[in-house]
Amino acid sequence: MINFLDISYLRIGNEKQVKVYQILTANKVLEKLAAYKPILVGTVPINIDIENSDLDIICEVSDRDEFVDQLTAVFGSHQDFFVSESPKFDAIKVTFKIEDFEIEIFGQNKPTIQQNAYLHMLIEYKLLLENGEAFRQEIIALKKQGYKTEPAFAKLLGIEGNAYEELLKLEL
Repeated sequence: MINFLDISYLRIGNEKQVKVYQILTANKVLEKLAAYKPILVGTVPINIDIENSDLDIICEVSDRDEFVDQLTAVFGSHQDFFVSESPKFDAIKVTFKIEDFEIEIFGQNKPTIQQNAYLHMLIEYKLLLENGEAFRQEIIALKKQGYKTEPAFAKLLGIEGNAYEELLKLEL
């Protein structure tokens, strides 16, 4: 099992993963977020990203104003910097671009290893390992058709209902 808490696994990944590692380390993105226990999550770490996939980083945030101030100070000069709130998840979302990559930082008052994005990624990674390369390619094909990641997994696995909730019910 990959230790997703340390991005060094990206150094020996595919071409895009290596590029992501270089961009994140050269720009010290995770270092600048260290106080918030950041984790890179989503499709890039588990090799199911498509061309326009962004880089998702989750953070543990107790003081939202301080978080926004800190991220504005360190990333505010980057292209397309934008701060928004996600009332559904009681979270702050900060987006910006570095080179060709859109980065989305998601701050929630919850330990990062307990956030749904991290748990989904772990479950999806396990499913990818269990179901093989053809399954991974089918997930990517569905994503290219416009499916979000969790609904793509649910479709292939025959899971009905809310894909986001149902995937969390699968054992790690």
